[in-house]
Amino acid sequence: MPNERGAGGRLTVDLDALATNWRTLETRAAPGETAAVVKADGYGLGIAPVVRSLRAAGCKTFFVALPEEGVTARQHAPDATIYILNGFFAEAAETYRQHRLRPVIGSLDELDDVARRLGEGPGAALHVDTGMNRLGLSMEEALALDPADPRLTRAGVGLLMSHPACADTPDHPLNARQTEAFSAAKAHLPALAASLANSAGTLAGGPFLHDLARPGIALYGGCARSGEPSLRAVVRLEVRVLAVRAVKKGESVGYGAAETLKADGRVAILSAGYADGLLRAAGSADGHAGAAAMIAGTLCPFVGRVSMDLIAIDVSALPEASVTRGTIAEILNETLTVDRYGEAAGTIGYEVLTALGSRYARSYIGDPGDTR
Repeated sequence: MPNERGAGGRLTVDLDALATNWRTLETRAAPGETAAVVKADGYGLGIAPVVRSLRAAGCKTFFVALPEEGVTARQHAPDATIYILNGFFAEAAETYRQHRLRPVIGSLDELDDVARRLGEGPGAALHVDTGMNRLGLSMEEALALDPADPRLTRAGVGLLMSHPACADTPDHPLNARQTEAFSAAKAHLPALAASLANSAGTLAGGPFLHDLARPGIALYGGCARSGEPSLRAVVRLEVRVLAVRAVKKGESVGYGAAETLKADGRVAILSAGYADGLLRAAGSADGHAGAAAMIAGTLCPFVGRVSMDLIAIDVSALPEASVTRGTIAEILNETLTVDRYGEAAGTIGYEVLTALGSRYARSYIGDPGDTR
């Protein structure tokens, strides 16, 4: 991890806010259990401290994408239930056994494989596709599966799950089709616990909620569902000003001369860029506004393209003496959310979080430490 004195920026992760968000979602999902999705290195924030914090808050079940992520999660949650969303990797069978990782089975072939190679092992979940058309047994396959099929018992399948495609859009007609299909699958396999709700489904409640909710983005302060406010912000990103320069009307800044200044002004050059996960598409151009930074509570729009290591921002509205070399500008905070940055870049908060680079000095508020 870079030393703060030599890094271009500081990324602060508020694990107390993360734990508070989990407790809020736990209340929304009651009386069912609330798990946590911690894949992609804890949505870019560090899987080890994220798991430690959530475990200390009371989380007992975690979802990751890959077996190697499961190994890391297990190191910090020795008694937790850990599911591997991307299923069973046959060549890693011993890893699943040794670290008690439960594959999420997405096909009949995979069910055969798990029953044969991991029988009487760590257990598993069965994924049924209710409309996402990615992973999972088709509804026809799920409803044709004998509840007494010995493969289910041998593989230790204890959870039935599916994934909503549009729960973030309250009026989308696919929501009703998916919840109805999942209820049918649950009725056909009544011995299995059931899980449908992601972050958006947890906030939507009603037919999305079953025995286990598995929120992801909402834990980290991202907006999960249209019309629902985000929970507490978890990340703050601060970067240093490298230089302040006067720019005249008609001049431009950076590659491609993408944006021409409409009046004389001043720009500050920040020590961060797309190599640090600040997406290039968040830059500005003539006729197109980009993202913004904040200095002393004042929004400072990006000027021109985001380059690999640098961003220019307009500081003309601030007194000259308030912005100098070494001044700190905020890129992400309670106001400049990951979703706001994502919107400026034409993407979503998920991508902003998971793209945050390794060159920042990172600090964690409220890390409970390793309590094994």
